[in-house]
Amino acid sequence: MLTMGAVKVLGRSQAPLVARVLENSPVASCLIASRFEQVGMDRAALGGQFLGVGGGRDGLCFDGPNLFPLAGDAHAQRLFAQATGRRDRRCASIIGLAEHVLPLWEYLEPRWGGARDVRPDQPLMALLDPVAVPPDPAVRAVQVSELDCYYPAAVAMFTEEVGVDPRGADGGAAYRSRLAGLLQAGRAFARFDGGEVVVKAEIGALSQRVALIQGVWVHPAFRGRGLAAPAVAAVARHIVSIGRIPSLYVNSYNAPARAAYRRVGFRQVGTFASVLF
Repeated sequence: MLTMGAVKVLGRSQAPLVARVLENSPVASCLIASRFEQVGMDRAALGGQFLGVGGGRDGLCFDGPNLFPLAGDAHAQRLFAQATGRRDRRCASIIGLAEHVLPLWEYLEPRWGGARDVRPDQPLMALLDPVAVPPDPAVRAVQVSELDCYYPAAVAMFTEEVGVDPRGADGGAAYRSRLAGLLQAGRAFARFDGGEVVVKAEIGALSQRVALIQGVWVHPAFRGRGLAAPAVAAVARHIVSIGRIPSLYVNSYNAPARAAYRRVGFRQVGTFASVLF
């Protein structure tokens, strides 16, 4: 194990401990578990590494494109901040349970400077009962051949939600490739009207136990018609059919979205926080 003071980069021998931490919080850890279950501790395949306090027993954090604290008290988060704050920032965001993210950011902000946006209250929701509204029968998996129709809606959703254009310096090649992968995996869903996306949602992460719904978006011309809840219900029904628990997280200030998810049957099981750079 590489050492950064009290924090160590965990190696393959710590994989069982990492697995236990992820299994103990399956909904909150879905984003990380989905990749770990596929590639284990292979840093190149993970796109990052796991940092541990006490070998991971007293604190665990994924250090990759996103910084994702997974376990540990405020002292552990301070140690993670000391370890990662010694270098320039590499991550695009810090995300995870608010009880981990907010103290970590409190210690990191003086080192890295201000963030573009801090979202301290994002209800983490899960569907533990059957869907409570009829699913929209017109919502279906998007075909790879429909990428050109789907792409503008995905760009619009990302720009509205995150506040930046996902196409970036490469003109959208990387983002388009990511979307193509979702379509090939059958994890993008939409209702179309004349070749235009009316409402969409994606399965952004899929672990052995949980699926995380992301990218929910309704075309501006169709908002206010109650389309979101039946669309999300359709995606949730699919997730249940493949043996996973549907989950999602939402900004606390987005009252219409929260109401729609509650109508579907989602209930809050925790609170996420995000720091966006």
